[in-house]
Amino acid sequence: MKSIEEKEQLLLDELKSYGTLAVAYSGGVDSSYLADCAHEALGPNARIIIADSPSIPRAELEEAVTLAKERNWNLHIIQTHEHKNDAYLENKGDRCFHCKDELFSQMEMILSELENTVLAHGAIEDDKDDMRPGTQAATNHRVVAPLQNVALYKKEIRILSEHRGLPTAEKASFACLGSRFPTGTRIDLESMTQVEKAEAILRARGYTQYRIRHHSDLCRIEVDPTDFDKLMNERTELVATIKATGYKFVTLDLSGYSTGSSA
Repeated sequence: MKSIEEKEQLLLDELKSYGTLAVAYSGGVDSSYLADCAHEALGPNARIIIADSPSIPRAELEEAVTLAKERNWNLHIIQTHEHKNDAYLENKGDRCFHCKDELFSQMEMILSELENTVLAHGAIEDDKDDMRPGTQAATNHRVVAPLQNVALYKKEIRILSEHRGLPTAEKASFACLGSRFPTGTRIDLESMTQVEKAEAILRARGYTQYRIRHHSDLCRIEVDPTDFDKLMNERTELVATIKATGYKFVTLDLSGYSTGSSA
C-alpha cells in the first residue's frame, strides 16, 4: 500500500504528463489541493478555472479567489448559466449533471483556442461509493480525475493540504445553493438568494458546517450536533434575523447536518 507522500508524487508526475491542464476549481478541499499540485507541476500551464454564477455564495467565491491569488495560481473566472437551464431549475434528481455539464461546456468554449488542454476535476476515491450525476457529465466531456487516478481519499487530501499550508485543509464540505431545495421542488433565483442570505447569518456567527434547507416559507437549519447548544443559546436573535430574509418559520433539524442530503 502506497503512502500518501508516494501518492502525491504519483499525482505530480501525472499532472506534469498533461503539459497543459485546466482545473475545475470551487474553493473546496479537493479542488484547492488539486489546483495547488497542478500549479506546482505545470506553473502557468495549469489554468485554474472557477465558475461565477448565482449558485455560488458570494462569500465562497471571494474566499476561493483570494486563495488563488495568494498562491499565485493562473486563475480564470468564467460565467456559467445553469440557472437559465430549465432542466436544472426543475431539480428532478439530475441537477448536478446539468450544473457540471454547463461548467465543462463553458470550460471547453473558453479553452477551445488552446490545443491539447486537458480538463480535470477534483473527484476523489471516496466519490466512487456515491451516486454522483456530475460524474456522468465529466465522462461526457472527457474530464480527467487525477486525485482518483492515484486513489487519494478525503482524509489523505486534508493531511496533504495541511502539509502544503492550504487553509482549506480543515474546511467544511460545501455544495452549490441548488442543493438546499428538496428534490422535485423547483429552484428559482429569488429563493436561492434567500438561502444565501440565511446561510450568511450562520457563517457570520461562527458556524462552519451548516445548511439552510428551503421549504417554501419554512427554513430548516442543519448544523453539526456539537453546535446545538450554541444555536439554542442564540435562538431568539437567530430566528429574528433569519425571518428577516423572508421565512415565516425557522426550525432546527435534530438529525444534524447530513452530507449528500437531497434537502
